[in-house]
Amino acid sequence: MTSPYDQLPQTPANHQPLTPLPFLERAAMVFPDHPAIKHGDLSWSYAEFYERSRRLASALRAHGIGKNDTVSTLLHNTPPQLEAHYGVPMAGAVLNALNTRLDAETIGFILGHGEAKAVIVDKELTPVLRAALDHMSGPRPIIIDYIDPTLEVDGAPFGAIEYEAFLASGDPGFDWGMPGDEWDAITLNYTSGTTGDPKGVVYHHRGANLLATGNVVTAAMGKHPVYLWTLPMFHCNGWCFPWSVSINAGTHVCLRYVRDDAMYDAIARRRVTHLCGAPIVMSLLLNASEDVRRDFDWRVEFLTAAAPPPESVLAGMASAGFDVTHVYGLTEVYGPAVVNEWKRDWDALSAPEQAAKKARQGVRYAALEGLTVLDPQTMAQTPPDGETMGEVMMRGNVVMKGYLKNAAATEKAFAGGWFHTGDLGVMHPDGYVQLKDRSKDIIISGGENISSIEVEEALFKHPEVISAAVVAMPDEKWGETPCAFVELRDGATLDEAAAIAWCRDHLAHFKCPRKVVFGELPKTSTGKIQKFVLRERAKET
Repeated sequence: MTSPYDQLPQTPANHQPLTPLPFLERAAMVFPDHPAIKHGDLSWSYAEFYERSRRLASALRAHGIGKNDTVSTLLHNTPPQLEAHYGVPMAGAVLNALNTRLDAETIGFILGHGEAKAVIVDKELTPVLRAALDHMSGPRPIIIDYIDPTLEVDGAPFGAIEYEAFLASGDPGFDWGMPGDEWDAITLNYTSGTTGDPKGVVYHHRGANLLATGNVVTAAMGKHPVYLWTLPMFHCNGWCFPWSVSINAGTHVCLRYVRDDAMYDAIARRRVTHLCGAPIVMSLLLNASEDVRRDFDWRVEFLTAAAPPPESVLAGMASAGFDVTHVYGLTEVYGPAVVNEWKRDWDALSAPEQAAKKARQGVRYAALEGLTVLDPQTMAQTPPDGETMGEVMMRGNVVMKGYLKNAAATEKAFAGGWFHTGDLGVMHPDGYVQLKDRSKDIIISGGENISSIEVEEALFKHPEVISAAVVAMPDEKWGETPCAFVELRDGATLDEAAAIAWCRDHLAHFKCPRKVVFGELPKTSTGKIQKFVLRERAKET
Protein backbone atom coordinates (compact mmCIF):
# COMPACT_ATOMS: atom_id res chain seq x y z
CA MET A 1 0.00 0.00 0.00
CA THR A 2 1.32 3.41 -0.95
CA SER A 3 1.97 5.69 1.99
CA PRO A 4 0.34 9.13 1.92
CA TYR A 5 3.85 10.51 2.49
CA ASP A 6 4.89 9.05 -0.85
CA GLN A 7 1.96 10.66 -2.65
CA LEU A 8 3.27 14.19 -2.14
CA PRO A 9 4.70 15.41 -5.47
CA GLN A 10 8.16 16.71 -6.31
CA THR A 11 7.63 19.91 -8.30
CA PRO A 12 9.69 22.97 -9.29
CA ALA A 13 8.09 24.71 -6.30
CA ASN A 14 9.66 22.36 -3.76
CA HIS A 15 12.72 20.94 -5.54
CA GLN A 16 15.54 22.74 -7.35
CA PRO A 17 18.93 21.33 -8.33
CA LEU A 18 21.72 22.16 -5.92
CA THR A 19 24.42 24.38 -7.43
CA PRO A 20 26.75 27.08 -6.09
CA LEU A 21 25.72 29.60 -8.78
CA PRO A 22 22.90 31.25 -6.77
CA PHE A 23 25.42 32.11 -4.03
CA LEU A 24 26.71 34.96 -6.20
CA GLU A 25 23.25 36.01 -7.35
CA ARG A 26 22.05 36.31 -3.73
CA ALA A 27 25.15 38.20 -2.60
CA ALA A 28 24.72 40.68 -5.46
CA MET A 29 21.06 41.20 -4.57
CA VAL A 30 21.51 41.61 -0.81
CA PHE A 31 24.93 43.31 -0.73
CA PRO A 32 25.35 44.89 -4.19
CA ASP A 33 27.85 47.52 -3.01
CA HIS A 34 29.92 45.31 -0.73
CA PRO A 35 33.46 44.67 -2.04
CA ALA A 36 33.62 41.26 -3.67
CA ILE A 37 37.09 41.28 -5.24
CA LYS A 38 40.25 43.20 -4.41
CA HIS A 39 43.18 43.04 -6.81
CA GLY A 40 46.00 45.45 -6.11
CA ASP A 41 44.37 48.86 -5.89
CA LEU A 42 41.41 47.69 -7.99
CA SER A 43 38.08 46.70 -6.51
CA TRP A 44 34.81 45.19 -7.76
CA SER A 45 31.52 45.15 -5.85
CA TYR A 46 29.19 42.17 -5.76
CA ALA A 47 26.94 43.85 -8.30
CA GLU A 48 29.93 44.21 -10.64
CA PHE A 49 31.19 40.67 -9.94
CA TYR A 50 27.77 39.26 -10.85
CA GLU A 51 27.47 41.45 -13.95
CA ARG A 52 30.93 40.48 -15.23
CA SER A 53 30.22 36.78 -14.66
CA ARG A 54 26.98 37.09 -16.66
CA ARG A 55 28.82 38.93 -19.42
CA LEU A 56 31.33 36.08 -19.60
CA ALA A 57 28.53 33.51 -19.82
CA SER A 58 26.79 35.50 -22.53
CA ALA A 59 29.96 35.97 -24.59
CA LEU A 60 30.76 32.25 -24.39
CA ARG A 61 27.26 31.40 -25.58
CA ALA A 62 27.63 33.87 -28.48
CA HIS A 63 30.72 31.91 -29.55
CA GLY A 64 28.73 28.67 -29.62
CA ILE A 65 29.92 27.37 -26.25
CA GLY A 66 27.22 25.78 -24.13
CA LYS A 67 26.21 22.69 -22.19
CA ASN A 68 29.05 20.23 -21.54
CA ASP A 69 31.60 22.23 -23.55
CA THR A 70 34.94 22.64 -21.79
CA VAL A 71 36.43 26.07 -21.15
CA SER A 72 40.00 26.02 -19.85
CA THR A 73 41.81 28.74 -17.94
CA LEU A 74 45.57 29.19 -17.58
CA LEU A 75 45.56 31.95 -15.00
CA HIS A 76 47.13 33.07 -11.76
CA ASN A 77 44.91 33.94 -8.80
CA THR A 78 43.37 36.95 -10.55
CA PRO A 79 39.78 38.20 -11.00
CA PRO A 80 39.06 36.34 -14.29
CA GLN A 81 39.65 33.03 -12.51
CA LEU A 82 36.92 33.93 -10.01
CA GLU A 83 34.59 35.13 -12.76
CA ALA A 84 35.15 31.89 -14.67
CA HIS A 85 33.96 29.86 -11.67
CA TYR A 86 30.55 31.44 -12.15
CA GLY A 87 30.42 32.59 -15.78
CA VAL A 88 31.51 29.31 -17.36
CA PRO A 89 28.86 27.14 -15.62
CA MET A 90 26.27 29.92 -16.09
CA ALA A 91 26.75 29.23 -19.81
CA GLY A 92 26.17 25.53 -19.10
CA ALA A 93 29.82 24.80 -19.85
CA VAL A 94 32.46 23.01 -17.74
CA LEU A 95 35.41 24.89 -16.23
CA ASN A 96 38.86 23.34 -16.50
CA ALA A 97 41.33 25.41 -14.42
CA LEU A 98 44.81 24.39 -15.57
CA ASN A 99 47.76 24.03 -13.23
CA THR A 100 50.11 26.88 -14.18
CA ARG A 101 53.13 24.84 -13.04
CA LEU A 102 52.66 22.02 -15.55
CA ASP A 103 54.88 21.52 -18.57
CA ALA A 104 53.62 22.24 -22.09
CA GLU A 105 53.26 18.59 -23.07
CA THR A 106 51.00 17.81 -20.11
CA ILE A 107 48.89 20.93 -20.67
CA GLY A 108 48.56 19.97 -24.34
CA PHE A 109 47.35 16.50 -23.35
CA ILE A 110 44.76 17.97 -20.96
CA LEU A 111 43.45 20.45 -23.54
CA GLY A 112 43.01 17.65 -26.07
CA HIS A 113 41.59 15.10 -23.66
CA GLY A 114 39.11 17.62 -22.23
CA GLU A 115 38.26 18.89 -25.74
CA ALA A 116 38.67 22.53 -24.70
CA LYS A 117 36.61 24.90 -26.82
CA ALA A 118 38.20 28.06 -25.35
CA VAL A 119 41.19 28.99 -23.22
CA ILE A 120 41.50 32.15 -21.13
CA VAL A 121 45.24 32.69 -20.66
CA ASP A 122 47.30 35.15 -18.66
CA LYS A 123 49.59 37.08 -21.02
CA GLU A 124 52.57 36.01 -18.91
CA LEU A 125 51.72 32.34 -19.52
CA THR A 126 51.21 32.49 -23.29
CA PRO A 127 54.65 30.94 -24.06
CA VAL A 128 53.72 27.68 -22.32
CA LEU A 129 50.27 27.69 -23.96
CA ARG A 130 51.81 28.32 -27.37
CA ALA A 131 54.03 25.26 -26.87
CA ALA A 132 51.16 23.22 -25.41
CA LEU A 133 49.00 23.72 -28.51
CA ASP A 134 51.63 21.82 -30.50
CA HIS A 135 50.93 18.80 -28.27
CA MET A 136 47.15 19.14 -28.34
CA SER A 137 44.93 16.77 -30.26
CA GLY A 138 41.72 17.93 -31.88
CA PRO A 139 40.56 21.38 -33.04
CA ARG A 140 42.35 24.45 -31.72
CA PRO A 141 40.32 26.35 -29.07
CA ILE A 142 39.47 30.05 -29.05
CA ILE A 143 42.28 31.87 -27.22
CA ILE A 144 41.29 34.79 -24.97
CA ASP A 145 44.16 36.94 -23.64
CA TYR A 146 44.02 38.30 -20.11
CA ILE A 147 46.29 41.31 -19.57
CA ASP A 148 46.57 41.97 -15.86
CA PRO A 149 45.97 45.72 -15.31
CA THR A 150 48.26 45.67 -12.25
CA LEU A 151 51.27 44.78 -14.44
CA GLU A 152 53.06 46.20 -17.42
CA VAL A 153 53.06 43.48 -20.07
CA ASP A 154 54.84 43.74 -23.40
CA GLY A 155 54.46 41.69 -26.55
CA ALA A 156 51.96 41.19 -29.30
CA PRO A 157 48.60 39.57 -28.47
CA PHE A 158 48.46 35.81 -28.83
CA GLY A 159 44.73 35.18 -28.68
CA ALA A 160 41.85 36.09 -30.93
CA ILE A 161 40.48 38.64 -28.44
CA GLU A 162 41.44 40.34 -25.19
CA TYR A 163 39.50 39.36 -22.06
CA GLU A 164 37.95 42.76 -21.31
CA ALA A 165 36.84 43.11 -24.93
CA PHE A 166 35.36 39.61 -24.73
CA LEU A 167 33.38 40.61 -21.62
CA ALA A 168 32.26 43.85 -23.26
CA SER A 169 30.66 41.79 -26.04
CA GLY A 170 28.51 39.95 -23.48
CA ASP A 171 25.11 40.89 -22.05
CA PRO A 172 25.28 42.13 -18.41
CA GLY A 173 21.68 41.00 -17.97
CA PHE A 174 22.24 37.54 -19.45
CA ASP A 175 19.42 35.27 -18.33
CA TRP A 176 21.45 32.29 -17.17
CA GLY A 177 19.62 29.21 -16.05
CA MET A 178 20.00 26.63 -13.32
CA PRO A 179 21.51 23.31 -14.42
CA GLY A 180 18.96 20.88 -15.77
CA ASP A 181 20.22 18.37 -13.24
CA GLU A 182 22.41 18.88 -10.17
CA TRP A 183 24.38 15.87 -11.45
CA ASP A 184 25.48 17.94 -14.46
CA ALA A 185 29.22 18.56 -14.69
CA ILE A 186 30.45 21.91 -13.37
CA THR A 187 34.25 21.56 -13.47
CA LEU A 188 37.01 19.29 -14.74
CA ASN A 189 40.24 18.85 -12.76
CA TYR A 190 43.20 16.66 -13.61
CA THR A 191 45.18 14.47 -11.26
CA SER A 192 48.94 14.44 -11.39
CA GLY A 193 49.11 11.25 -13.44
CA THR A 194 50.42 8.67 -10.98
CA THR A 195 50.62 5.86 -13.52
CA GLY A 196 50.65 7.57 -16.88
CA ASP A 197 48.56 10.37 -18.30
CA PRO A 198 46.59 12.56 -15.87
CA LYS A 199 43.00 11.51 -15.19
CA GLY A 200 40.18 14.00 -15.63
CA VAL A 201 38.14 14.31 -12.43
CA VAL A 202 34.61 15.56 -13.06
CA TYR A 203 32.77 17.59 -10.39
CA HIS A 204 28.99 18.05 -10.41
CA HIS A 205 26.90 21.02 -9.28
CA ARG A 206 25.54 19.23 -6.22
CA GLY A 207 28.96 18.36 -4.86
CA ALA A 208 30.29 21.87 -5.49
CA ASN A 209 27.38 23.36 -3.55
CA LEU A 210 27.79 21.01 -0.60
CA LEU A 211 31.58 21.22 -0.29
CA ALA A 212 31.47 25.01 -0.61
CA THR A 213 28.93 25.13 2.22
CA GLY A 214 30.98 22.65 4.21
CA ASN A 215 33.97 25.00 3.99
CA VAL A 216 31.93 27.80 5.56
CA VAL A 217 31.15 25.56 8.52
CA THR A 218 34.63 24.06 8.90
CA ALA A 219 36.47 27.38 8.52
CA ALA A 220 33.99 29.26 10.73
CA MET A 221 33.37 31.86 8.04
CA GLY A 222 30.99 34.41 9.54
CA LYS A 223 29.45 37.44 7.88
CA HIS A 224 31.66 39.21 5.32
CA PRO A 225 34.86 37.16 5.67
CA VAL A 226 37.99 38.44 3.92
CA TYR A 227 39.70 35.59 2.11
CA LEU A 228 43.31 35.82 0.87
CA TRP A 229 44.07 33.74 -2.23
CA THR A 230 47.32 31.97 -1.37
CA LEU A 231 45.89 28.59 -2.43
CA PRO A 232 45.95 28.19 -6.23
CA MET A 233 42.45 28.39 -7.69
CA PHE A 234 43.46 25.67 -10.14
CA HIS A 235 43.94 23.27 -7.22
CA CYS A 236 40.59 21.43 -6.80
CA ASN A 237 38.92 24.71 -7.83
CA GLY A 238 40.59 26.41 -4.90
CA TRP A 239 39.04 23.78 -2.59
CA CYS A 240 35.68 25.27 -3.70
CA PHE A 241 36.36 28.56 -1.87
CA PRO A 242 35.53 30.65 -4.99
CA TRP A 243 31.96 29.60 -4.21
CA SER A 244 32.26 29.48 -0.39
CA VAL A 245 33.22 33.14 -0.01
CA SER A 246 30.05 34.33 -1.75
CA ILE A 247 27.76 32.54 0.70
CA ASN A 248 28.32 35.18 3.38
CA ALA A 249 29.24 37.94 0.91
CA GLY A 250 32.93 37.88 1.70
CA THR A 251 35.77 39.64 -0.05
CA HIS A 252 38.23 37.81 -2.31
CA VAL A 253 41.73 39.27 -2.03
CA CYS A 254 43.63 38.16 -5.13
CA LEU A 255 47.32 37.43 -4.83
CA ARG A 256 49.12 36.91 -8.10
CA TYR A 257 52.37 35.75 -6.50
CA VAL A 258 52.65 34.14 -3.07
CA ARG A 259 55.44 36.05 -1.32
CA ASP A 260 55.94 36.85 2.34
CA ASP A 261 55.77 40.63 1.89
CA ALA A 262 52.67 40.43 -0.31
CA MET A 263 50.88 38.18 2.19
CA TYR A 264 51.64 40.29 5.24
CA ASP A 265 50.76 43.47 3.39
CA ALA A 266 47.42 42.03 2.25
CA ILE A 267 46.58 40.65 5.70
CA ALA A 268 47.22 43.99 7.40
CA ARG A 269 45.83 46.22 4.65
CA ARG A 270 42.69 44.22 3.87
CA ARG A 271 42.07 42.80 7.37
CA VAL A 272 42.19 39.24 6.06
CA THR A 273 40.29 36.71 8.18
CA HIS A 274 40.91 33.47 6.27
CA LEU A 275 43.45 31.81 4.00
CA CYS A 276 44.46 28.32 2.96
CA GLY A 277 47.74 26.83 1.87
CA ALA A 278 50.35 24.12 1.91
CA PRO A 279 53.18 24.00 4.48
CA ILE A 280 55.28 26.22 2.19
CA VAL A 281 52.89 29.12 2.86
CA MET A 282 53.33 28.73 6.60
CA SER A 283 57.08 28.54 6.11
CA LEU A 284 57.08 31.81 4.17
CA LEU A 285 55.05 33.54 6.87
CA LEU A 286 57.16 32.26 9.75
CA ASN A 287 60.54 32.88 8.10
CA ALA A 288 59.74 36.41 6.97
CA SER A 289 62.15 39.06 8.20
CA GLU A 290 61.08 41.56 10.84
CA ASP A 291 60.92 44.40 8.32
CA VAL A 292 58.42 42.38 6.24
CA ARG A 293 56.12 41.27 9.06
CA ARG A 294 53.08 43.39 9.81
CA ASP A 295 51.20 43.66 13.08
CA PHE A 296 47.48 42.83 13.28
CA ASP A 297 45.29 42.54 16.36
CA TRP A 298 42.89 39.83 15.21
CA ARG A 299 43.19 36.07 14.71
CA VAL A 300 43.46 34.72 11.16
CA GLU A 301 42.07 31.29 10.31
CA PHE A 302 44.53 29.19 8.30
CA LEU A 303 43.52 25.86 6.71
CA THR A 304 46.39 23.63 5.64
CA ALA A 305 46.57 20.23 3.98
CA ALA A 306 49.37 17.77 3.10
CA ALA A 307 51.48 16.49 6.00
CA PRO A 308 50.37 17.49 9.53
CA PRO A 309 52.27 20.61 10.65
CA PRO A 310 55.09 19.98 13.17
CA GLU A 311 54.52 21.21 16.72
CA SER A 312 57.10 23.97 16.30
CA VAL A 313 55.30 25.30 13.22
CA LEU A 314 51.91 25.28 14.96
CA ALA A 315 53.38 27.15 17.91
CA GLY A 316 55.05 29.67 15.61
CA MET A 317 51.85 30.26 13.66
CA ALA A 318 49.85 30.70 16.87
CA SER A 319 52.26 33.33 18.20
CA ALA A 320 52.17 35.09 14.80
CA GLY A 321 48.38 35.42 15.00
CA PHE A 322 47.18 32.40 13.01
CA ASP A 323 44.85 29.60 14.11
CA VAL A 324 45.77 26.54 12.05
CA THR A 325 43.29 23.80 11.11
CA HIS A 326 44.59 20.67 9.41
CA VAL A 327 42.41 19.19 6.63
CA TYR A 328 42.81 16.24 4.28
CA GLY A 329 41.30 15.37 0.95
CA LEU A 330 41.95 14.56 -2.67
CA THR A 331 41.08 15.96 -6.08
CA GLU A 332 38.36 13.31 -6.31
CA VAL A 333 36.51 14.74 -3.29
CA TYR A 334 36.57 18.44 -4.26
CA GLY A 335 39.59 19.15 -2.06
CA PRO A 336 39.24 18.95 1.75
CA ALA A 337 36.69 16.45 3.02
CA VAL A 338 38.30 15.46 6.33
CA VAL A 339 39.24 17.78 9.19
CA ASN A 340 41.28 17.36 12.35
CA GLU A 341 38.43 18.57 14.53
CA TRP A 342 40.11 19.82 17.70
CA LYS A 343 38.37 19.23 21.03
CA ARG A 344 38.67 21.72 23.88
CA ASP A 345 39.52 19.11 26.49
CA TRP A 346 42.63 18.20 24.47
CA ASP A 347 44.10 21.56 25.47
CA ALA A 348 44.80 20.04 28.90
CA LEU A 349 46.94 17.24 27.44
CA SER A 350 50.72 17.25 27.59
CA ALA A 351 52.64 18.53 24.57
CA PRO A 352 53.50 15.01 23.29
CA GLU A 353 49.87 13.92 23.70
CA GLN A 354 48.65 16.98 21.83
CA ALA A 355 51.16 16.31 19.06
CA ALA A 356 49.80 12.77 18.71
CA LYS A 357 46.27 14.17 18.32
CA LYS A 358 47.40 16.77 15.78
CA ALA A 359 49.19 14.15 13.68
CA ARG A 360 45.84 12.59 12.72
CA GLN A 361 43.95 13.59 9.59
CA GLY A 362 40.66 13.58 11.48
CA VAL A 363 36.97 13.03 10.86
CA ARG A 364 34.69 13.62 7.90
CA TYR A 365 33.37 17.02 6.88
CA ALA A 366 29.67 17.46 7.60
CA ALA A 367 29.25 17.39 3.81
CA LEU A 368 30.78 13.90 3.51
CA GLU A 369 28.49 10.98 4.36
CA GLY A 370 31.06 8.25 4.92
CA LEU A 371 34.72 7.94 6.00
CA THR A 372 36.24 4.61 6.96
CA VAL A 373 39.26 2.32 6.76
CA LEU A 374 38.70 -1.01 4.99
CA ASP A 375 40.74 -3.97 3.86
CA PRO A 376 40.97 -3.19 0.11
CA GLN A 377 40.90 -6.88 -0.80
CA THR A 378 37.96 -8.06 1.30
CA MET A 379 36.28 -4.66 1.88
CA ALA A 380 35.97 -5.67 5.55
CA GLN A 381 36.13 -3.01 8.24
CA THR A 382 39.49 -2.82 9.99
CA PRO A 383 39.31 -2.68 13.79
CA PRO A 384 39.43 0.89 15.15
CA ASP A 385 42.53 0.20 17.21
CA GLY A 386 44.89 2.81 15.78
CA GLU A 387 47.20 0.03 14.58
CA THR A 388 45.55 -2.13 11.92
CA MET A 389 46.22 -0.61 8.52
CA GLY A 390 43.78 -0.57 5.63
CA GLU A 391 42.79 1.75 2.82
CA VAL A 392 41.06 5.02 3.64
CA MET A 393 37.73 5.12 1.82
CA MET A 394 34.97 7.68 1.43
CA ARG A 395 31.43 7.89 0.12
CA GLY A 396 28.94 10.68 -0.32
CA ASN A 397 27.76 13.64 -2.33
CA VAL A 398 31.16 15.33 -2.44
CA VAL A 399 32.79 12.43 -4.25
CA MET A 400 33.49 13.10 -7.92
CA LYS A 401 31.15 12.13 -10.73
CA GLY A 402 33.95 10.00 -12.16
CA TYR A 403 36.99 10.07 -14.44
CA LEU A 404 36.37 11.57 -17.88
CA LYS A 405 36.56 9.02 -20.71
CA ASN A 406 37.93 6.39 -18.32
CA ALA A 407 35.23 3.93 -17.32
CA ALA A 408 37.72 1.32 -16.10
CA ALA A 409 39.42 3.74 -13.69
CA THR A 410 36.03 5.01 -12.48
CA GLU A 411 34.78 1.49 -11.81
CA LYS A 412 37.98 0.62 -9.96
CA ALA A 413 37.81 3.79 -7.85
CA PHE A 414 34.20 3.06 -6.80
CA ALA A 415 34.50 -0.71 -6.32
CA GLY A 416 32.36 -2.04 -3.49
CA GLY A 417 30.35 1.16 -3.15
CA TRP A 418 33.22 3.22 -1.70
CA PHE A 419 35.71 5.64 -3.21
CA HIS A 420 39.18 4.13 -2.84
CA THR A 421 41.59 6.93 -1.93
CA GLY A 422 44.72 4.85 -2.43
CA ASP A 423 45.97 6.11 0.95
CA LEU A 424 46.78 3.63 3.68
CA GLY A 425 45.86 4.46 7.24
CA VAL A 426 44.34 3.42 10.55
CA MET A 427 41.14 4.24 12.42
CA HIS A 428 41.51 5.25 16.05
CA PRO A 429 38.96 4.23 18.70
CA ASP A 430 37.42 7.71 18.66
CA GLY A 431 36.77 7.52 14.90
CA TYR A 432 39.67 9.74 13.80
CA VAL A 433 41.61 8.56 10.75
CA GLN A 434 45.38 8.77 10.47
CA LEU A 435 47.38 8.18 7.29
CA LYS A 436 50.36 5.85 7.51
CA ASP A 437 51.55 5.53 3.92
CA ARG A 438 50.59 6.30 0.36
CA SER A 439 49.91 3.25 -1.72
CA LYS A 440 50.86 5.08 -4.91
CA ASP A 441 54.04 6.64 -3.47
CA ILE A 442 52.77 10.14 -4.08
CA ILE A 443 55.07 12.91 -2.88
CA ILE A 444 53.26 16.05 -1.66
CA SER A 445 55.56 19.01 -2.17
CA GLY A 446 54.27 22.49 -1.49
CA GLY A 447 50.72 21.15 -1.71
CA GLU A 448 51.31 19.70 -5.19
CA ASN A 449 51.17 15.95 -5.86
CA ILE A 450 54.27 14.50 -7.51
CA SER A 451 54.25 10.96 -8.86
CA SER A 452 57.45 9.09 -7.96
CA ILE A 453 56.82 6.89 -11.00
CA GLU A 454 56.83 9.88 -13.35
CA VAL A 455 60.16 11.11 -11.98
CA GLU A 456 61.62 7.60 -12.18
CA GLU A 457 60.58 7.31 -15.81
CA ALA A 458 62.36 10.56 -16.63
CA LEU A 459 65.55 9.27 -15.02
CA PHE A 460 65.24 5.93 -16.82
CA LYS A 461 65.40 7.79 -20.13
CA HIS A 462 69.00 8.79 -19.46
CA PRO A 463 71.33 6.39 -21.31
CA GLU A 464 73.65 5.97 -18.31
CA VAL A 465 70.90 5.04 -15.82
CA ILE A 466 70.27 1.35 -15.08
CA SER A 467 67.68 1.77 -12.35
CA ALA A 468 66.08 4.55 -10.33
CA ALA A 469 63.76 4.90 -7.37
CA VAL A 470 62.24 8.11 -6.05
CA VAL A 471 60.87 8.67 -2.56
CA ALA A 472 59.83 11.60 -0.42
CA MET A 473 62.53 13.44 1.50
CA PRO A 474 61.40 15.67 4.40
CA ASP A 475 61.87 19.36 3.72
CA GLU A 476 61.26 22.21 6.17
CA LYS A 477 60.12 24.60 3.45
CA TRP A 478 58.12 22.38 1.08
CA GLY A 479 57.00 19.62 3.46
CA GLU A 480 58.45 16.99 1.14
CA THR A 481 60.64 16.97 -1.97
CA PRO A 482 61.63 14.13 -4.30
CA CYS A 483 64.86 12.31 -3.51
CA ALA A 484 66.21 10.05 -6.26
CA PHE A 485 68.34 6.95 -5.79
CA VAL A 486 70.09 5.97 -9.02
CA GLU A 487 72.17 3.03 -10.25
CA LEU A 488 74.52 3.85 -13.13
CA ARG A 489 76.12 1.79 -15.86
CA ASP A 490 79.81 0.99 -15.63
CA GLY A 491 81.92 3.88 -16.82
CA ALA A 492 79.09 6.42 -16.43
CA THR A 493 79.99 10.03 -15.71
CA LEU A 494 76.58 11.35 -14.69
CA ASP A 495 76.72 13.43 -11.51
CA GLU A 496 74.03 14.95 -9.29
CA ALA A 497 73.87 18.32 -11.04
CA ALA A 498 73.63 16.72 -14.48
CA ALA A 499 70.93 14.30 -13.29
CA ILE A 500 68.82 17.15 -11.91
CA ALA A 501 69.34 19.15 -15.11
CA TRP A 502 68.22 16.11 -17.13
CA CYS A 503 65.02 15.91 -15.10
CA ARG A 504 64.38 19.63 -15.56
CA ASP A 505 64.52 19.08 -19.31
CA HIS A 506 61.89 16.32 -19.11
CA LEU A 507 59.58 17.40 -16.26
CA ALA A 508 57.90 20.40 -14.75
CA HIS A 509 60.57 21.89 -12.50
CA PHE A 510 58.65 21.41 -9.25
CA LYS A 511 58.64 17.64 -9.89
CA CYS A 512 62.41 17.34 -10.15
CA PRO A 513 64.48 15.77 -7.36
CA ARG A 514 66.35 18.11 -5.03
CA LYS A 515 68.77 15.34 -4.08
CA VAL A 516 70.25 12.47 -6.12
CA VAL A 517 72.12 9.60 -4.43
CA PHE A 518 74.15 7.18 -6.56
CA GLY A 519 74.74 3.53 -5.73
CA GLU A 520 73.22 0.07 -5.78
CA LEU A 521 69.54 0.02 -4.87
CA PRO A 522 68.34 -2.32 -2.08
CA LYS A 523 66.18 -5.10 -3.51
CA THR A 524 64.20 -8.12 -2.37
CA SER A 525 65.07 -11.63 -3.48
CA THR A 526 62.66 -11.18 -6.38
CA GLY A 527 64.36 -7.98 -7.53
CA LYS A 528 61.77 -5.51 -6.19
CA ILE A 529 63.25 -2.26 -4.92
CA GLN A 530 62.80 -1.83 -1.17
CA LYS A 531 61.42 1.69 -1.00
CA PHE A 532 60.95 1.57 2.74
CA VAL A 533 64.74 1.32 3.07
CA LEU A 534 65.19 4.27 0.74
CA ARG A 535 62.70 6.36 2.71
CA GLU A 536 64.83 5.91 5.81
CA ARG A 537 67.96 6.82 3.85
CA ALA A 538 66.23 9.92 2.52
CA LYS A 539 65.39 11.00 6.06
CA GLU A 540 69.04 10.58 7.05
CA THR A 541 70.15 12.46 3.94
